Amino acid sequence: MSTFFITGTDTGCGKTTVTAAIGRLLTEAGQSVACFKPVASGCDRIDGRWQNDDALALMSASNPPLDYHVVNPIALPEAIAPHLAARRAGVDIDVEALATPIRSHQADVRLVEGAGGWRVPLGSTSMTADLALAVQARVILVVGLRLGAINHALLSASCIQSDGLKLAGWIANRLDPDQPCQDENIATLSDHLGPPLALLEHGGEWAEEKGLTGSEASGPLSARALVQRLLAPG
Repeated sequence: MSTFFITGTDTGCGKTTVTAAIGRLLTEAGQSVACFKPVASGCDRIDGRWQNDDALALMSASNPPLDYHVVNPIALPEAIAPHLAARRAGVDIDVEALATPIRSHQADVRLVEGAGGWRVPLGSTSMTADLALAVQARVILVVGLRLGAINHALLSASCIQSDGLKLAGWIANRLDPDQPCQDENIATLSDHLGPPLALLEHGGEWAEEKGLTGSEASGPLSARALVQRLLAPG
C-alpha cells in the first residue's frame, strides 16, 4: 500500500481537484483507492450533519466509495483556519486519532488531502506536518499557477523537507487559462524542484507529455507514467 499526502501552495490552489483526478486515474488503472480529507473547515448542514464540498468530491473519487464520516471525520462549520474553526466549534483535533484509521484502511493507494497550505496549525501544538508524518505518507505538492506561485512553491517544498517528509513531487495546476507566463513559471520551478509529476489543465484534464515543453524528458509525466510513479515503492 502507498500513502500520499496532498498539500498545496495555499488555499484554493486545486488540492481537491488534483486529489480526485489522481483517484480516478488510479481507479481506471484497476487500483483500489481511499481518499481522505481528515479536517475540513467551511461546511454546510446537509441531512442533519456538517458536510464539506471537497470531502464530498473525494467520496466519489474513492474506489470503492467511502462513507462521509470516513473521508472527513472533522467537519468544521466556519470557513476559517482549521485550528480557529475547531476552537470556535469546541472540537479538539487529535492527530493520532485521525491517523490511526487511515493507516489501517485497506486500499492499494491512500490519498490524504490537507487543509490549506503546508504551514497550517491543526491545534495549539500540532501542525499539518504532524498529520502527514502520522499517516506515514509521501507528500505531493500542488502548485496553483498564479501570481506568487514560485515563491509559495519553493517555500513549501523547503518546509516539507525540513519537517522530515519525503517530497514525492509536485503537480502544476493551470487555475486560470489567461494567467501569463505559466510555462515560464513551470520551467523556473523545474530548475529548482525537478520537472512536475504532472500538469493538470484548466478544467481538470491531464496534459500529455509534450503539452508543456515538447520534450518527454523534461515535461510532465503522462497519465500512465504518473500511475507507475505513484505505485512504485517509496
